[in-house]
Amino acid sequence: MKETQEELEFLLREKFSPLALEVVDFSAEHAGHSGNPEGRRKGTHLRVRIACESFRGKSLLEQHRLVVSTLESTVKTRKIHALEIRTEVP
Repeated sequence: MKETQEELEFLLREKFSPLALEVVDFSAEHAGHSGNPEGRRKGTHLRVRIACESFRGKSLLEQHRLVVSTLESTVKTRKIHALEIRTEVP
């Protein structure tokens, strides 16, 4: 089974063919707090930075909605507590 970070990268590459993509797992910084009471050190808190042409002409909200809709199922099944999204138009 893929790590959560790898799965998000795969899904985003498949959907958007981004010019730049970075997915960072910073779960260890939040181990033991209310969003991660089990103390998991991976897969609960992720940061996404993605740049792609398909965001051109769309508002920031629309861009984020596209990313969220792509990852929604994984966020639920993997029990991701926090997902930071930074979208860019190249």
